[in-house]
Amino acid sequence: MPNTEVTPTVFLRDIVQRPAYMNLWEKHRHRKAHWVAEMFAESLGVFLYSYAGVGSTAAFICGTLTGAPGLGSLLQIGFAYAFGILFAILVCSGTSGGHFSPSVTISFVVFKGFPPLKGLRYIFAQILGGYIAVGLVYLQYKDLIGLADEALLAAKGPLVAAATKFTPNGTAGILALYTLPGANLTRVLLNEFVTDTLLALVIWAILDPTNILMPPQVGPWVVSLAYAVAIWGFSPAALAANAARDVGGRLVALTVYGTQASGGKYAALAALTNIPAMLFGAWLYEVFLTDSSRVMSRAHLEFMQAHQKHHEAMVAGIAADGGLPRVVAGNASQSSTGKGEEHHDIQQLERV
Repeated sequence: MPNTEVTPTVFLRDIVQRPAYMNLWEKHRHRKAHWVAEMFAESLGVFLYSYAGVGSTAAFICGTLTGAPGLGSLLQIGFAYAFGILFAILVCSGTSGGHFSPSVTISFVVFKGFPPLKGLRYIFAQILGGYIAVGLVYLQYKDLIGLADEALLAAKGPLVAAATKFTPNGTAGILALYTLPGANLTRVLLNEFVTDTLLALVIWAILDPTNILMPPQVGPWVVSLAYAVAIWGFSPAALAANAARDVGGRLVALTVYGTQASGGKYAALAALTNIPAMLFGAWLYEVFLTDSSRVMSRAHLEFMQAHQKHHEAMVAGIAADGGLPRVVAGNASQSSTGKGEEHHDIQQLERV
C-alpha cells in the first residue's frame, strides 16, 4: 500500500517564543524590509568564503616570503575556500537563496525568471561582501604583509621586489588576482572559461530537483568540493571563478595601492569571463541534461514544500496585518500590490 503518512507542518514560532521586538521586526521585514535581509545574506555569504579563502592565501604568501615553513599551501587554500562556501550556504542560503556570485544571479535571471532589479541588488551586495572581507583580512595581516615585503626586498633587491609585488606571488596577490608576468591571456581565458563552465554544470546539477543522487542536504558539500577541485587544479594557471571575490578584492587593492594595482587587461578577463561561462554551462544542462518528465525525489519535494509553507505563512502574515490582500497560497506574485518583483512565485525557488 502507498505511504499516506503526512508530515505535520511545524513553524519555529509554534515551539520557540521569540522576544516581542523580534516579532515586530519580522513583521516589518516581511512587509517592507525583506530585501534588506536578502542583501545582507548575500553580502554575508560572500564575506564568509572570501574571508576564509583570502585569509588562507595571506598565510601562504606571507609565510613563503618570510621563509616561515608550514603556514599554508595550495591544498590548504582550496580547503579554506571550500569550507567558506559551505559555511556561506549553511548560514545564509535560507534567507537569500544562496547565490553568492554575480554569475549565478545573472544565470537565474536568464533561465529561472529571477527579477532583474533584485538581481542588481544581489550583485551589489555580493561585491560589497567581498570588499569588506578582503579589506578586513588586509587590516589583520597588515604587519605580516609589511614584514613579507621587507623580506622580499632584502632577499631579491628593489627591482625584483617591485616586479613581484603585483603577481600571484606578491603581497598584492593576497588582495587581488593577478597573472604571472608574460602569461598568455588567451590560454588564461581558456582556463577560466572551461573551469567556470564545469562549475556551472555542477551547480545546475545540484539545482535539479529530479536529480535523485543529489538531495538538498548534499548540495552544499558538493558545490564546495567542486570549487576546491577547481582551485587545486587550475588556480596556478590564473582562476577567478567568482566576480564578487575578484571585483571586491580588486577594489581593496586599488584602495591600498592605487592604480598600479589595477591588474591591466587581466582584470577585465577575471571579472567577466565567469559570467558567460556560467550561462553556457547552465544552457548545456538545460538543453541536454534537464528532463521535465523525470520524477522529483521525496527529499527535493520536502525541501520545496518547506519553502512553500514559509512563503504561505509570510504572505498570510502580511495580509493579516493589512499589507496585502489575501492571495492564493504560493502565488503572491499575482497579488494586486504589483510587487511581483519582490514576492515572486515559489516556483522560482533559489538554492545554492
